[in-house]
Amino acid sequence: MAAATSPAHKTERLLNLVICLLYTRQPLAKQQIRAAVPQYAEVASDESFDRMFERDKDELRDLGIPLRTEAVDAFFDDETGYRIDQREYALPEITFEADELTVLGLAARTWQQASLGGPAAQAMRKLRAQDVTRDEASVLALEPRVRTTEAAFEPMKNAALRHQVVTFDYRKGRGAPEGRRLQPWAVTSWHGHWYATGFDLDRDAPRVFRLSRVVGAVRTQGKPGAYAVPDDHDAVAMIAATGDAGATTRARLQVRAGAGNTLRRSATDVNRVDDDWDELTVERTDLGALVAEVCGFGPAVLALEPPELVEQVGARLDALVAAHGGAS
Repeated sequence: MAAATSPAHKTERLLNLVICLLYTRQPLAKQQIRAAVPQYAEVASDESFDRMFERDKDELRDLGIPLRTEAVDAFFDDETGYRIDQREYALPEITFEADELTVLGLAARTWQQASLGGPAAQAMRKLRAQDVTRDEASVLALEPRVRTTEAAFEPMKNAALRHQVVTFDYRKGRGAPEGRRLQPWAVTSWHGHWYATGFDLDRDAPRVFRLSRVVGAVRTQGKPGAYAVPDDHDAVAMIAATGDAGATTRARLQVRAGAGNTLRRSATDVNRVDDDWDELTVERTDLGALVAEVCGFGPAVLALEPPELVEQVGARLDALVAAHGGAS
């Protein structure tokens, strides 16, 4: 059990008080509340209980909870009682537009591999339980502008905090991935992307790595505390100096009519090809994110140019087919 003065203890007490007052049809006197809420029963003196209860009442009202004060007996108003009106407390029926559901799904997907993954998934299950239908295709196609869904984020961040060397494969441009050994100094978000800064042991020089380009697992090597981060290290300045964040990919896509809504919203140009297809021009600063976005629409979106986009989309779809045993 949490200590009596801890925040957890206070939270439990307030929650129990709300439950106690919410599920009674008649107002409860203070002594009845004291007996019903376990944390109040632990208070030795009446004076201490009175002070605690007054503070808790004020806090509930500050939180917007409709705490009502009424006479315990309708014919005698000499004793005050308390209750929470369920009709005032209950939320109205909630409905969502398609774009709002897309944002909710995107938020859940953003935290899929992070510390809020469990609560996010629980929230989406509650929506499904209320027969709220999500636009799955739109959610899968979206990529957050600042993502923590890269598999490399968590191990790279942990290694930077522990000052522990990591090894990983890194793809830059159209070439094959290359092995790297890095002393990570920091993991930083810059212009919608996550980067690791550090000292590249193989190249004997400071380097910047975009996490979305890390291929496969990030593996630790050696013991924590193996190196020190320079006192004057400025991660943002180091990333900005590479010019990486300013690179923009201009892509031409063929999109089936009625599909690819997220691509259409951000397109700089849309032209009708025929009754079934449109041609879109989009611009992205993260080629890897664009590859994932295009692949998320399956056969409804075709990459036409630039060549590196076409190549990476084809490679990812081929890998997907191979992972499923060649099934189409």
